[in-house]
Amino acid sequence: MTTTLPEARRPSRTAPRERQRRPSRPGRRRNWAGGLAGWLWLVVVAVPLYWTLITSLKAQSRYYASNPLVPPGEPTLDNYRLVVESDFLRYFLNSVAVTAGAVVPAVVFSFMAAYAIVRGRQLRVLRATNGLFLMGLAIPLQATVIPVYLIIIKLQLYDSLLALILPSIAFAIPLSVLVLANFVRDVPKELFDSMRVDGATEWTTMWRLAAPLTRPAILTVTIFNALTIWNGFLLPLVLTQSPERRTLPLALWTFQGQYGVNVPAVLAAVVLTTLPVLILYAFGRRQLLSGLTAGFSR
Repeated sequence: MTTTLPEARRPSRTAPRERQRRPSRPGRRRNWAGGLAGWLWLVVVAVPLYWTLITSLKAQSRYYASNPLVPPGEPTLDNYRLVVESDFLRYFLNSVAVTAGAVVPAVVFSFMAAYAIVRGRQLRVLRATNGLFLMGLAIPLQATVIPVYLIIIKLQLYDSLLALILPSIAFAIPLSVLVLANFVRDVPKELFDSMRVDGATEWTTMWRLAAPLTRPAILTVTIFNALTIWNGFLLPLVLTQSPERRTLPLALWTFQGQYGVNVPAVLAAVVLTTLPVLILYAFGRRQLLSGLTAGFSR
C-alpha cells in the first residue's frame, strides 16, 4: 500500500539548486583589493617599527656586520643604559612640563570659548570670534615661526619652557574650539532652559551640564593636543638654546650628532621617546577616534 504526500508536503528537490542560484548580497562580497591593500599597509608600518626595536637591542660593533632585519643573537640593553645616562630624564621631564602646561589651559579656554560661541550665536562679536578661530586652522606653524620668535624675544622668554608653552596653547585652541563647539551644539536646548529656570547661572550651567555631556570631546582634544605637543620639534628648535631646556624630540636630534654613527643608541632613544605616546594612545584610542569623527560629521 502506497501513500502519497500532499503537494505542499513533498520535499522539493530543486531547493538546493535554487539556493545556489540566488545572487549573493552585495554586503557579503569580499573586498579582496581592500584586504590586500590593508595587509600591504600593515607591512609598510610594521617593518620600520620592527627594525627600530631589534636594532636598539644590537651592539654597535655588530650593527654593520649583520643583516638589518635579523634579530640580534645576543640582545643587549647597553644602548638604553647609555641613553638614560645622557640626561634623558631631564629631557623627559621638560616634555612632560611643556605638554601638561600647554594642554590644560588650551582645553579649558577652548571649552569656555566653544560654550560662549554656541550659547551666544546671536551676538555679532561671538560670530566674529568663531571666524577668527576657524581662520587659525588655515595658518600653518611654519608660517609664524619668525613672528613668534620676535614676540618671545620681546617678552624676554627666550630659552625657557614658558616660551614653548605659550605658542603651543595658541596653536592648540582653533581645532579644540571647532570640535568642542560641535559637541556643545548637540546638547538639547531644553536642558539649558531647565537649568535657567532653576536659577543656575551660565557658569554653573557650563560646568555642571555642558562639561559632563561633552566629556568624550574634551578627552579627544586633550589626547590629540598632548600627542601633537609631545612630538613638537620646530618650536623647541627655534625657541630654546641651552641643553637644560631641550625636549625629547630635540634631544633625539642631539643624540644623533653626539653619537655620530651609533645607530643603535639613537634608535634606543627613539623607543624610549615613543613609549609614553603609545601608552597614551592605547588608553585613549577609542575616545580619540570616536570624538574626532563625531565632531567633524555633526
